[in-house]
Amino acid sequence: MNWQAFALTARLAVLVAIALLVIGLPLAYLITFSRWRWKFLIEALVSMPLILPPTVLGYYLLVLFGNQTAFGRWYQARTGHTLAFTFEGLVIGSILYSLPFAVQPFAASFAAVDPRLLAASATLGASRWRTFWRVVAPLSVPGLVTGVALSFAHTVGEFGVVLMIGGNIPGVTRTVSIDIFDAVQAGDFTVAAHTAAVLLVFSFVVLSLVYALNRKVWAVWPFK
Repeated sequence: MNWQAFALTARLAVLVAIALLVIGLPLAYLITFSRWRWKFLIEALVSMPLILPPTVLGYYLLVLFGNQTAFGRWYQARTGHTLAFTFEGLVIGSILYSLPFAVQPFAASFAAVDPRLLAASATLGASRWRTFWRVVAPLSVPGLVTGVALSFAHTVGEFGVVLMIGGNIPGVTRTVSIDIFDAVQAGDFTVAAHTAAVLLVFSFVVLSLVYALNRKVWAVWPFK
């Protein structure tokens, strides 16, 4: 098996999961608690990767990252190269593609918090920031665990987006899913089967841990 591809995929998934935790929390908070009448547009944008073909998202990101756009030319002028076919480009594309897998569990867990607790916190003079960290976040731990785990696992299994914007550069953009595709294309079904089996077991373990941790959290803090 190609352990270099596994290491690159793990690095990519960890970075994306961390980034989505940072980006997803304020987005989920906005979606849940904002009274802005047009917030459904943000919800729609966040959820688009769920129904948008990966190749479509990958195509537009590839165009954006190229030197035919103002952003692409600006980035190239600053770094000497475009974002296309780079690890950094993979990170950005993966963040966008996995965004709903983090934001939706976050928002669902925020929405499940009893409004009376928020009202009580406000009555006691706590700011929204303090209320979030002292009330909302602790009560939303299961959703946060689920969002981080799903975004990590979803990044590991990406194929269409990473192939479109990253290509197949060993040690740079060749992830595990692309490595399996290469093995099949080369007729090496033994390697493909072994690598696919590892991903199958990994997916089962991640989901099992998510359910187990959530059950443990609710057993320790049985909020009702």
